[in-house]
Parts: sequence; C-alpha cells; structure tokens
Amino acid sequence: MTQPNGIPLDTAAIVSTVLEGIIYGFSVLMFIGTLWALMQRRLSSGVNRRMTSVACLLLFFSTAHMVIDIIRTQEGLVRYRDTFKSPTLSGPVGFFSDVAQWSFVYKNMLYMLQTLVGDGVVIYRCYVVWQSWYIIVVPVLLWGSVATTGIGSVYSISRATTNQENIFAPGTGPWITAFLAATLFTNIFSTSLLAYRIWAVGRQVSNLQSRKSVLSPVLRIILDAGVLYSISLLAALLCFVAKNRGHYVLLDMIMPIISITFYMVIIRITMAKSASQGAIQGTSGFTPRFSTMSRGRTFEDQQRYPLKPMEVHITQLTETNGEGLLKDEGASPTSASPGPLV
Repeated sequence: MTQPNGIPLDTAAIVSTVLEGIIYGFSVLMFIGTLWALMQRRLSSGVNRRMTSVACLLLFFSTAHMVIDIIRTQEGLVRYRDTFKSPTLSGPVGFFSDVAQWSFVYKNMLYMLQTLVGDGVVIYRCYVVWQSWYIIVVPVLLWGSVATTGIGSVYSISRATTNQENIFAPGTGPWITAFLAATLFTNIFSTSLLAYRIWAVGRQVSNLQSRKSVLSPVLRIILDAGVLYSISLLAALLCFVAKNRGHYVLLDMIMPIISITFYMVIIRITMAKSASQGAIQGTSGFTPRFSTMSRGRTFEDQQRYPLKPMEVHITQLTETNGEGLLKDEGASPTSASPGPLV
C-alpha cells in the first residue's frame, strides 16, 4: 500500500487551524453583511426567514467546526503531547493520525452537514428559477448520494479499529473519495442547471429589448460562487486520491468557504439590485412631453387619426411576496422569468 505523503500531521494541524481561522473570520463579516442585506430588502414585507435560517445554520456549523479544531490542536500539541501512545506512533503525530478520535469524528460530521446544507441551497435555487420538480430530480438523487456517502464516511471513521492511523485505508478511504466526488458532481451539475436557466431567460429578455439584460450580473455571481466551491472540492479530492496529507488543510478551509459562497450570492445580488434600482430612479425625473404632437391638429383630425398608446418594456428588479424577483415588467404573461434566488 502506498504510504501517505505530504506535510507532517502536526504541521498540517497548525496550518489548517490558522488558515481556517482566517477564512472563518472573513465568513463572519460576510454573515453580518448577509443579515443586513436580507433585512434591507425586506423592510416592507418581512425578513426572508428561510434564507436567514440557512445563513445562521451555516454559521453555527462553521463555528462548531472551528471550536473543535482549536480543541483538537490543543489536545494534540499540549495535553497529550508526551502521553499519547498508539501501536506504531506516539506524541502529536500519533494523536493526529488516530482517525477514531472524537474530535476527528465530530469535525467530519459537521463537514458533512455543512456540505448537505450548501448543496441543498443550490438545488433549491434550481427549483426556484426553473419552477419544475422534474428538473431537480437528478440533483436531488445526487444530493441523496452525498448524504449516503457522507454518513458512510463518518460511520467508517468512528468504527475504525485496524489501520486507524491511516485515513486512506480501505475501510475509510473509498467512502471519503466517493463523498468528495459526489458533492463535486452535485455542485457542478446543479450550478450548471441554474446558470443555464438564468442565461436563457436573460438572452430572451435582451432580445426583446435590444439591450443588455439585468440578469447578466446575477449569472456572473452564480458562476463565481460555483467555481470557487468546485475548485476547492477538486483540489481536496485530488489530494485525497494522491494520498497527500494536504487534504487535511483543504477540508478545514472548505468549511467556511461553503458559507462564503452562500453569503456572497445574497450580498452581491442585493448590490446588483440596488444599482439597477438606482439607475432606474436616476432617469425617473425625465418626463416626456407629447403635447406638441397634437398642436395644430383639428378636432376632426384627432378623431380621424387618433394617437395610439406606446407600450414601454422596462426590465428591473422588483419585490414580489417578500422575495426578490427578477422579471420583465413589460413582458407578456407567458414569457419565462426566474423566481426569487435569495
């Protein structure tokens, strides 16, 4: 069996905790910004409780994971530094190699829950913009595979007896590989469905109005969040397949990254909406005057050749049922428009 390679486990524990702490601090700031954005947009119709609950849940999982990592680092480097013994290793390296430690089991359980929530939000957004249960059948099945492999990974780690000092062992390695691959494919597939729908509707709106659609910034936001998460997952999966201990660092960093990808979508869509409304309000002071068109016309001319009303199409961000809605105000009732994304 190929031996694990990469940085020593005690070094990996320090590096992962420090990097996770930095990203976690940034995610807390973005959480505050997310609450502000949600309340800013719902002052007249009430706070979006669904998205607020998800934001709080992601922060809770990230905080609990951060606390466990700090405790685990303290136990491995200080408390059990000279007393921890294992069949082949001892000291800090032996402690961090033991996958059956309660701290390692619980932090992986939190990572699984965080992943399920993050992937579930992307699938929910797919349903919102498509407004069809048939579209999300495959993403939901993929989400079920993430849950199954995640539970299997946590269970195999908690029950590890032989080869408990090797996370890449046959008893745990295949479960973790399957879990990382399942969540990567789920994220890519769901984000692709979401991005395609927004692109298709934006293209339809821009063709009708012969100008750039307001949905283009939203599409970039969704793609940015999806790419950030996918690259992190791909790096962690490649490290694990290559049996490189760097995956310890990457997995700890992904915890707050999942929260950040959720927060950045809400904050940036709110900013894009505010900019769009500001542009519309900036032109609201212009009032066209058509009185000169009827000057010099007799009453008989006005009756014989009446002026027809002109229909104006304006695409803007509006509020419907307390949730942000991207729609074409002048489009026909049959024209497709995505539902609330946040």
